[in-house]
Amino acid sequence: MKLKIGIFDSGIGGFTILNSLLKTRKDVEVFYLADTQKIPFGNKKFGEIRLIAKEICTFFENKNLDALLIACNTTNACALDILEKNLRIPCFDLINSVSEIVNKKMIGILATQTTVKSSYYINAISSKKENIKIFQKECPEFVSEIEKEKLDFIKLDKLTDLYLKPLLNKNIEELILGCSHYPLIYDFLRKKIDSNIKVIDPSKALIKKFNETFAIPETYRYESLSFENIKFYVTSNKDDFSKKVKLWLGINKEIRLVNLRSNV
Repeated sequence: MKLKIGIFDSGIGGFTILNSLLKTRKDVEVFYLADTQKIPFGNKKFGEIRLIAKEICTFFENKNLDALLIACNTTNACALDILEKNLRIPCFDLINSVSEIVNKKMIGILATQTTVKSSYYINAISSKKENIKIFQKECPEFVSEIEKEKLDFIKLDKLTDLYLKPLLNKNIEELILGCSHYPLIYDFLRKKIDSNIKVIDPSKALIKKFNETFAIPETYRYESLSFENIKFYVTSNKDDFSKKVKLWLGINKEIRLVNLRSNV
């Protein structure tokens, strides 16, 4: 029997969580929601994110989910309590998951403006580790660039230098990619960072925690990547999203348009 899993993000950032999940197991049926109408989440106010979280709960409440994988760091930082309270199922989040695997004393975090302002990363990591220093950097333009149909590597190059410099100047030992979109350009970022600095994709920590909670039956272990049991939902521009699914995941899938307010 397959586990019913919900994944949501403002756009394609959740692909990092989806890929990490499907690379470990095949006993899942996934409902992937991209609230493309409101992208990006990362520059919205705390109260706006909490309202979005309530709408997301309304969408998922009739899906009979076994678990929710929170693929948006900003919603994670501002509204984890709303998701847990309303859905009443296990909710696996990026920030608390990755805070458990931080090992060094000098930590850098790239994240959206709202995630940085929330200080959720700092609080989560500091509650588990002593004598550490955490440096955050807002990356206001990354998401909009990564969401483009064709990546502008010249623009990304300039933005990466701008965002990384303040952190690298602090002699960080680990760098957390604190927005689910950022691991989509992991290879690009990795080339800009000294090899002795560990670059952390929080999606892997989230999926590790999920798999520890929901054990993988021997007959359902990963064999090959399959998107057969994935359903995609968007709140706008389904044709554009279809192209991104093809670009990033290499598949053609039906994209369903939904209205979160009325859930139709």
